[in-house]
Amino acid sequence: MKVLSNLQRYGLAIISCGVALVLAWPIDAPSSCLLLAVTASSLFGGLGPGLVSVALSALAFEHFFLWRTFPPAHETATFLRFAVFVIATLLITGLMEVKRRVEESRTRAQEALRLAQSDLARVNRVTTMGELTASLAHEVNQPIAAAVTDANTCLRWLTRDSPNLEEAREAASRTVKDATRAAEIISKIRLIFKKSATQQELVDVNQVINEMIALLRNEASRYHISVRTELVPNPPQVMGDRVQLQQVLMNLMINAIDAMKNVEGTRELVITSQRAEDEQLVLAVSDTGVGLPPQQADQIFNAFFTTKSHGTGMGLRISRSIVESHGGRLWAADNPPQGASFYLTLPTKLETHE
Repeated sequence: MKVLSNLQRYGLAIISCGVALVLAWPIDAPSSCLLLAVTASSLFGGLGPGLVSVALSALAFEHFFLWRTFPPAHETATFLRFAVFVIATLLITGLMEVKRRVEESRTRAQEALRLAQSDLARVNRVTTMGELTASLAHEVNQPIAAAVTDANTCLRWLTRDSPNLEEAREAASRTVKDATRAAEIISKIRLIFKKSATQQELVDVNQVINEMIALLRNEASRYHISVRTELVPNPPQVMGDRVQLQQVLMNLMINAIDAMKNVEGTRELVITSQRAEDEQLVLAVSDTGVGLPPQQADQIFNAFFTTKSHGTGMGLRISRSIVESHGGRLWAADNPPQGASFYLTLPTKLETHE
């Protein structure tokens, strides 16, 4: 809401009383009109303009209406009516000021809660990425090592007695490609770590899924987990915060990998996306791990609930909050014959706009 300047606030009080006076004269309803003026001045102007409106209304009521309506013979009753009017205007001003302060306090509390949730989500991202330090280092090291090898190959082709420029050019091209890939990986990691305000943009969810698979590919390979996707082609875009959606998928995928680390048999992580009938996208992250905790499946989204020895119990809670802030839902179900599936819905561009 636009904040009024002091001149506008006090001007509103004066204008409100003037309009009330003009309206009250022909219909002979001074109390009602002037009380409305005081209410409007206090509500939109605050305490100072409200008190100015009380003073102006009291003067107008006394000078233009009180003695005209009630003759001097009833002086006591006249003063009593005037006192009741002044008390009523002061009471309205006080109530409007209390209402304004309560709303300001609520706004500050909501902003503090939003900042706390944002910081908590970032801490969760940092903690999660910290657990993957070795895997991420390996992910970055691979293209760097390949770039070094290609650079050495390029030098060998150039320093031969008969330099092979074509082979050297191809080796140099591979060096550039590998270095670019390393830079892209580092850029994505930095983006996830970054603390910034929520940025709403059109997001291709399939692209976000593929980015997270690329980031966690080495972690899955480390535990002999195969990753498979079934993504709807050309999905409608989602209006949301790209980093937050990356965080949700990262949390769900890491949970799935953790659930399959020590299981026997097939270890498969399946990520799907599909259109729903209600113009939403439905994403699913399924695993063949240990499954949902028995008798506690309804508690996994509670804050601080965890079945991991090293877990904080906030990943799923934060993920659900992020999904709900995007207008969607996040829930879990068993994945027969073994494992668990996490489903989330996200409204598409059209529905978000509406």
